[in-house]
Amino acid sequence: MKRSILLFALVLTSAIVLGQFTIGPKVGYNASKLSTSLDTVSSTFKSGFQIGVFVRIGKRFYVQPELYYTTQGSEFKSNKDIWEQKVNIGSLDIPLLVGFKLLNAKVVNLRILAGPMASFVVNRSVKISGIVTEPIENADINSVNWAVQAGAGLDVLFMTLDVRYQIGLNNLIKTIETATINSKNNVWVVSLGFKIL
Repeated sequence: MKRSILLFALVLTSAIVLGQFTIGPKVGYNASKLSTSLDTVSSTFKSGFQIGVFVRIGKRFYVQPELYYTTQGSEFKSNKDIWEQKVNIGSLDIPLLVGFKLLNAKVVNLRILAGPMASFVVNRSVKISGIVTEPIENADINSVNWAVQAGAGLDVLFMTLDVRYQIGLNNLIKTIETATINSKNNVWVVSLGFKIL
């Protein structure tokens, strides 16, 4: 995690030196769902939020590193109603996105963007809801996860709106008790940023 934060700091420093950059805070809503490879277990979407900062470097082609805190998770339920658990995750996410402005005007910009993301889980909880057993435990949730984000954005004056889809590359939860669940994180994100520079 220290290396990722150092990389973020280096990119920010380069942007300041080059002078072609935008920086600002951002907030967002997300709907996340942890997949499952088990036919006997289903999962549903969970609402969450994100808050952090973004930096945009470049003109028509640009690089956009970000750093934000995200809440996400999912609700797992056995098809036979034997158990039900809500997984809540708080993570520090660091995406490194590359984008292109399809419409590059002074007042309005229409953009596309995509790139990898590192996610570091900083808190986690598994809530029990009337179950007989407890198949998922806090220790089953991986501390470091990887994903890819892709989406589109719209800039109007000092505001920037992004809509993205995030696909997990590794299993956030792999096993529960003796079963292999192979659960990856899938997230829809809508975020609003404000350019202060």
